Parts: sequence; structure tokens; C-alpha cells
Amino acid sequence: MVAVFIGRFQPVHRGHIHTIRQILSEEGELIIAIGSAQYSHTPDNPFSGGERVMFLHHALIEEGIDMSRVYIVPVPDIHIHPLWVAHLKSLTPYFDRAYTHNPLVRRLLEDAGVEVCETKLLERSRFSAEHVRELLRQGGNWEALVPPSVAALIKKHKMDERVRAIGDTRLKR
Repeated sequence: MVAVFIGRFQPVHRGHIHTIRQILSEEGELIIAIGSAQYSHTPDNPFSGGERVMFLHHALIEEGIDMSRVYIVPVPDIHIHPLWVAHLKSLTPYFDRAYTHNPLVRRLLEDAGVEVCETKLLERSRFSAEHVRELLRQGGNWEALVPPSVAALIKKHKMDERVRAIGDTRLKR
């Protein structure tokens, strides 16, 4: 079977890797759909679609995941909910079922007749992209929450500085 796992991955963290491992233990192949792929440089979406592809690619290799079983596909938003599943299907290889923890995405998929599954989340209060972004903004220990390759990429390309700069909601200094 082929499954699709939908998320924004802003950024990829250990909880995502935990979920990907669970899905691959149940499914033959996995499509990772990077949602809201066109957004970047905002407090909620600081990383570009390409950066998130890079994060996933490096993290999965680092984790020893068989990349011959994984597709990574950026999926831009279209902001028309009734058409979103058809849009997703137009951009991804064929899939048999979907995995998500997002209630809206679950509803849209179910309304379109797609079987939706869930995985067990890894310490959700700790391993969430929102929490990682907040730690990045505050200078906290975010590195422990992401795969080492993701931390290295963020630092190498000074994305941590970007997150801090765009996270400041004051318009004038």
C-alpha cells in the first residue's frame, strides 16, 4: 500500500520522524506532502518549500530510512477547501490512504472518500513545530527537538537568524 502523510514541517522535528517510522512500518511506500509549500519568511511559515524538502531528505537519510520507499512532494495551498483533495492528488503519486492529525485536512480527505489513519504522537507538547519555532525565537534549546542534520542546515544557512528576525512582530524599532 501507498500512504500520504500531510504536514507543513515548519521545521522537521523528531515527532515527524517518529510518525514517518510508524507509517513505514505499516505501509509499503510513503508520500510526504509538504503543505503550504509556497509560504516562507513568516512567523508561522519561516522555511521555504525547498528548505523543507531539504530538511526531510537529510533527516530521513540520517535516520537510515530507505529512500526508495519515500517520495517528498511540495503541495502549495489553493484556499478552496472543496477542491483541495483533487489538488493534492494532482501533485502526488497515487495513494491508498492518508495520515494526518490536522482536523480540517482529515475532514476534507474523508469527505472525498479517502481513508484517513492516525499515528501515536511523540510527546506532542514538546515535539511540535510551533514549539520548535518559539524556542528558535527565544534562543532556547530547540536543537534537541530536531534531527542533527536539520539543526546543522538551519545553522549553516542562518535560518535561525531569519526565524528570530521575522518572529519580531514590531514593525518599527
